[in-house]
Amino acid sequence: MSSSDNRNGVGRVILVLMAGSLLSLSGCSNYDPVPVEKCSEVVKHAQKVLGSMAPDGKTMMADCKAASDSERGCVMAATKKGALAQCM
Repeated sequence: MSSSDNRNGVGRVILVLMAGSLLSLSGCSNYDPVPVEKCSEVVKHAQKVLGSMAPDGKTMMADCKAASDSERGCVMAATKKGALAQCM
């Protein structure tokens, strides 16, 4: 298994954790809404926070477009991986 395959696997695990957190935490906090038109900014910010653990940009863009305005706001407010994992 190459390091690229391993990184993609880790990214998928993070996405699953983020999706699970969405179900349990989405109603707990309100964030300034971020419209879908700003997904490129949201993805850039998430990639910066996740660093080498970030999934590919195409996957992140699809997730961003499927998220709510509040969830995108949560991502933009996150400064650590743990906080980001609670957003989606």
